[in-house]
Amino acid sequence: MSTIPFHTPRFRHFVTAFATATLLYAGGAQAASSEWATNEGGRMRLVVLPAAADGTLQAALQIEPTPGWITYWREPGDAGIPPAISLDPASQLTLGEISYPVPKRIDNGDIRDIGYDTAVTLPFVISSATAATDAVKANVFIGICKNICIPFQADLAVTLDAATDPEEDAILATARKTLPEPASGSFGVDSHRMSAALDRLDLSLKLPSPDAHPQVFVTGPSGHVFMDYEIVSSADGKLDISMPIEELPRNYKIAGKTWGILVLSGNRAMESTLAFD
Repeated sequence: MSTIPFHTPRFRHFVTAFATATLLYAGGAQAASSEWATNEGGRMRLVVLPAAADGTLQAALQIEPTPGWITYWREPGDAGIPPAISLDPASQLTLGEISYPVPKRIDNGDIRDIGYDTAVTLPFVISSATAATDAVKANVFIGICKNICIPFQADLAVTLDAATDPEEDAILATARKTLPEPASGSFGVDSHRMSAALDRLDLSLKLPSPDAHPQVFVTGPSGHVFMDYEIVSSADGKLDISMPIEELPRNYKIAGKTWGILVLSGNRAMESTLAFD
């Protein structure tokens, strides 16, 4: 089977004939979840809870990689495909921001992926232009990888029920517990500064407990994530680091931009933003 390189500095090969599992908007009758879409690398389905009075829907994408396979975080690292969800444009539904449980760095030779090697559930909110919504239809596109990466695409559909299903409600509740915590006085970013040349980011982190080398993921423009850093100083729960920034888009302007940061320290994870003046 022919392969092509993916658009990253380090190449990983993708199957050109998409292993696409397409469900023609087939959902279980009056269920809060779609049918599972499957391929050799795993399976996925859509879970949607009954609408609130204002039409808002709590939803999630469940992904279960086959053992030995992985799927990806919002920024996949050196290679990979981040999840993408598109709602049926005729539905008058609007997709909110997708939330991501704490990922892990997965090293494979000189390729560093960021993602999940076990089942993961990505929660999100859907808003409706009308109070009454009886179905959710979505096209979902993810990457599932082992020795090759298979673009996995499916049309998923859920026919909504007015009653809450305890099982699906528990799925959403459990997923929210796996999300990183927001920044706080004991765990967060005290300060950040980008160099004038846009080649180095200095960060002062407040950690909840002593940690000689926490994992730090900084997400910049789409397709850019930075993981390497040098320790400048460490004392009293405060860690000052300097992170090299490379390969930003040509003529990139940092003023007014907001980047993301995820810090993994011990058994806790914190996610916040970095705003640049």
